Formats: sequence, structure tokens, C-alpha cells
Amino acid sequence: MRIRGTTSFSLPPRRRLLAAGVAVVLVAAPLAGCADDGGSSSGAGSGGGEGKTTVSVGVFGVFGYKQAGLYKEYEKLHPDISIKENSTERNEDYYPALLNHLAAGSGLSDIQGVEIGNINELATVQSDKFVDLGKAKGVRKGDFLDWKWDQAKAEDGKIIGLGTDTGPMAICYRKDLFEKAGLPTDREKVGKLWAGDWSKYVETGEKYTDKAPKGTAFTDSAAGLYNGALASHTKQYYDEDGTLVYKKSKGVKESWDLAMRAVEGKMTAKLKQFDKSWDQAYANGSFASVICPSWMLAYIQEKAGKAGKGKWDVAAAPEPANWGGSFLTVPEKAKNRDEAIKLATWLTAPEQQAKVFEKMGNLPSSQPALDLPQVSGAEHAYFDGAPIGKIFSGAAKDVPVSILGPKDQLIKQHMNEVGILQVEQQGKSPEEGWDAAVKKIDDSVED
Repeated sequence: MRIRGTTSFSLPPRRRLLAAGVAVVLVAAPLAGCADDGGSSSGAGSGGGEGKTTVSVGVFGVFGYKQAGLYKEYEKLHPDISIKENSTERNEDYYPALLNHLAAGSGLSDIQGVEIGNINELATVQSDKFVDLGKAKGVRKGDFLDWKWDQAKAEDGKIIGLGTDTGPMAICYRKDLFEKAGLPTDREKVGKLWAGDWSKYVETGEKYTDKAPKGTAFTDSAAGLYNGALASHTKQYYDEDGTLVYKKSKGVKESWDLAMRAVEGKMTAKLKQFDKSWDQAYANGSFASVICPSWMLAYIQEKAGKAGKGKWDVAAAPEPANWGGSFLTVPEKAKNRDEAIKLATWLTAPEQQAKVFEKMGNLPSSQPALDLPQVSGAEHAYFDGAPIGKIFSGAAKDVPVSILGPKDQLIKQHMNEVGILQVEQQGKSPEEGWDAAVKKIDDSVED
């Protein structure tokens, strides 16, 4: 089985936040919710009114279409269409249900969102169950970043999903804590501290730790560092032929070693990302930097609150990498297949992606959308006016083409929660943590 070269970075779970009253707010990359068991239907009683066709959209979390008013806009343009969104908070609940519906051939929404960590599995082994959206009227390959387009490509060239957004990475950092530790605070100078090499980020952590303000750590977690560094590599857990190679992967080894170096150097706050303790640490100012995809800005703003405004800033990551991003797919057995194709095409067009960015901050997967002034010129007041459009758009264009495999998400989870956390929180040796992760992966992932 051949695994297509794509860009991947998925950590469970990605949380979405709605932050009202902010000119530009970045949130977790779109997820997708549980399908309506009844699917969608046409005519009276379908929820869309007499004579209308109700197109159902299954998403997990918040894709931003409803919040940006796109459903209402589409319904106004197409008076015979009504849109119903079915949303589930967690992809961990959504994706297994989607697999069950695909196996049964029923209970599917007309449009189904798919997270980046799952798209390869569907494109590899279940592409026949999805419409080829690459051939849909109005879909242009040039409207999408090349690497994003390829993420949803099956071995026969079929495109099973259209990209919604991306999660290019930067480093978010606390200027006040950097200053107290004797480090520069200007975002350009900060970016130069680690430009081109993740090991320089760890070296910066060593300097910070020497003069760290009491009760603070350089970065939130070893897992965040591990995944950020790994995402900069082309070959991660699988090779081009779909074979598991993580035990011998240069990218995995280098990233693991960097994470262990940070733990042994006492540079991390020993936190598990997305736990309550992680959220509280933002409010308390317990760490000075975090690997930061575009959507995490809203998360930081929500958790750090008013006290963090102007203290947090954004600098370029050591190397381009991506964490997050989803797709819209149309199952072959969608009840309103043709209308679903039209809606999915419209929702992922550059103009609509830019509107979602303006309202929600989800960075477009569309090249033309990234070039629009409202995206490329965007600044974020909470982060001291950081030119987020420039930083993240530039990073998105340079993201490396990495190899995705069908169980990437599960492997990452075991590396993070079984391997790294045992070292970081339980005092295990790096060797013991590695062995525990390998055993868990070997027990749960088939080659």
C-alpha cells in the first residue's frame, strides 16, 4: 500500500473556542461532528420548509461556517436549499461514528468533515466511498496549497476531500518572562534565536532556565516540542510504501532526543496539553513559550485572559511545520449528493475561506485566500499587534511535504501520552519511556 506524501500534525484533542468581540481570533482547526442518523431529505418535513432540500453537514467542533454566516448566505443565494449542521465536540467521538456509518452505508450526513489525522486512512482504504471532488464543477486545484490538495488524494488520483484550513506553526512567547530571563523580546530578534533549527530552540531554553523567573519554565511540555520538531520532517512514522518506520525514523529520533533534552534540562512545565492544568498555567503565566499553530492564538487568549494581553507575542518557528487542518468530503451514499457537492465546493472556495478567517481566524488552505489583504495583512491586538497574517501565511507556503500514514494520529497519541509523559511526569528514564511507547504502538497498530 502506498502512502501519499502529505503534511500532517495532529494532537488529540484539538479544542475550538469562540471568542466574541475580537477583530481577528485564531481558533483550533476545524473538526467535524456526528452524522445525523436520519441523513437529509427533500420536501416538506425535511426541516427546510415546503419544497426545500435540506443538506446536512456533519462536523466536529466548530468549522466556523455557521458563525461566519455562510450557511445563511448560501441559503439566500439558493432559496430552494436549507442547511442543517450536525456538530459533535470531539473528533474522538465523531470519527468512529463516521467509520460505522460508512460501513453500514447509511446514517451519513450529505457533507462529512474529516480531520487531518484521519484523511489518509480514508483516502487509502475507503476512497471508493467518497465522491471525487477534484472533478466537481467549480473546483480548481490551483485554489489550494499543493500539499493540502495532496493530503486527500487516493492512490488512483481521486480527491476525496477539499481542504478547509491549515495549522502552520509559530512560537508564542511571553515578552515579560523573556525580559526577566535576559532574552530579547522583539519578535524579529526572538525568531532569530532559533531560526532554522529546533535544537536552537532548546538552546534558548537552556539560557532561559539559567535565569528563569521563579516558578516558571521555558516551555509547556516536552510533547509539544517533540511534535513541533517532528512536523518539520518529511519522513515521520511511515515511509513512502506505507511501512511503519518510526523505530528507525531520523525525524522521530531527533525529535525524541530534543524532547528528552528539554526534560532533563528542567525546561518544561511538565504539562499535558489541553488538560485543565495546562489551561490554568496560561492564566498563571507558568511558562514562557509554546509551540503555536495559528488556531492556538484564540486558545491562549481565552485561557490567559486580560492579564496576558500585550504580554504574549508571536515569532516565527525554527522551521516550517503544520499542526491541524481539516477537509469536507461528500460520501457516495449521501442522500443529496449533487447539492452537497455544490455546497462543499462553495464553502471551501477562496472567498469563503477568507470570510471564515476574518470571523474565526482559521487560516485558509487556499493559496488565493492567503494572498488576500484581509488575510495576509491581518494583525492581532492581543498579541501586541503581531502580524499574524504575514507570519502564518508565510509558514503555510513553506510547510514540508511529509508522509502520512493511516495510524499517524494513534501513534502520536501513544508517543505523547505513554512515552513522553512517563519521562516528564513519572520520572522514568528516556529509555523506559521509549520502550513503553513502542510496546503500546506495537500492541495497537498493525503494520
